[in-house]
Amino acid sequence: MINQKYKKMLSSRSVIRELSEYATARAAEIGRENVFDFTLGNPSVPVPEDYTDAVMDLHRTQEPVALHGYSPSLGIEYVRESVAASLKKRFGIPYEAKHIFMTSGAAGALAHAIRAVTEPGDEVLVFAPYFSEYIPYINDTGAVIHIVEADTGHFQIRFDALEAAMNERVNAVLINSPNNPSGVVYSEETLKKLSDFLREKEQEYGHDIFLISDEPYREIVFDGLSVPYPSRFYSNTLSCYSFSKSLSLPGERIGYVAVNPEATDADILAIMFGQISRGIGHNCPASSVQRAVERVLDETADLSVYETNRNLLYDCLTAAGLSVEKPGGTFYMFPKVIGDDAVLFCKKAMEHDLIFVPSDGFGVKGHFRIAYCVDTDMIRRAIPVIEEFLKNY
Repeated sequence: MINQKYKKMLSSRSVIRELSEYATARAAEIGRENVFDFTLGNPSVPVPEDYTDAVMDLHRTQEPVALHGYSPSLGIEYVRESVAASLKKRFGIPYEAKHIFMTSGAAGALAHAIRAVTEPGDEVLVFAPYFSEYIPYINDTGAVIHIVEADTGHFQIRFDALEAAMNERVNAVLINSPNNPSGVVYSEETLKKLSDFLREKEQEYGHDIFLISDEPYREIVFDGLSVPYPSRFYSNTLSCYSFSKSLSLPGERIGYVAVNPEATDADILAIMFGQISRGIGHNCPASSVQRAVERVLDETADLSVYETNRNLLYDCLTAAGLSVEKPGGTFYMFPKVIGDDAVLFCKKAMEHDLIFVPSDGFGVKGHFRIAYCVDTDMIRRAIPVIEEFLKNY
């Protein structure tokens, strides 16, 4: 008999994917230029030319068997060394290769990090609004997700809700800044307060509490803002990174976990990740992609278009009277709907071929997510349609 757990999941598919598939089908029906699809967080800018050059050079000059062979379980050693050196230079933390584990994107990084620091039955705290896939990411490890209620004013951490949720079964706290879906960047004040809180609870409960920091949008920030690096404030931090957004490489599935050198068992956690890989199939990410990324570690794609798109949409929505926390980063916006019913609001928007994602799947009521990693021309064409929709809603 097939696995009933996964069969049951077929009836609760990702709302984001379902809406994206609807948008694709609708575009085939009436023309892509007439459908305004704001569902998927799929980067819309090309990779840097230096990355393309690196790939071509590797394929031209490297011995094919070596280039395309399995990488070591923990990642290619010189790539790990380069990642560690880059992080040390940027953030002043003395990473070494032994603290870096190469993964198949941020999802692979989280899969290893969660399993390494929890046992079945342990709790992992997650702050709403959160990326909806965190639920299977965590629950499928045997740990249990526990949602901390959102501060729907500014989307920073609600520390009264955190205090209420915290208990001795919590072994890990998962944060995401810049945040999907709100676009909010946690302030240094928020991260320091969180770190102080976790240290106090470690002493109170007599066990480690790891901070798992999901950071795929670290480089996408606006208005000259800098993103505070959580590992600078809390020793037991595992930084989970992906090059999907910074380099526009989501299809290449490449990222890493960086273990804070001061974390408990910091020198063996990457080795543990290698053992975890044996059971979950995330082992040995693409060898040629690791080598190509190593050549452009400190570069990004041209991310400026996302700030342009943010400004156009923010001005449109706020002029129409919607309440919107202005994103500090990512390529998402999380406005409040008119009324309280986000599902109804988004269904009505679909009548205008505006495809938004209701907030219910992100752990918050009464908002909707706009993924504005799209052509700026599409946004300009969408603005009068959005204005007309909001005027008549």
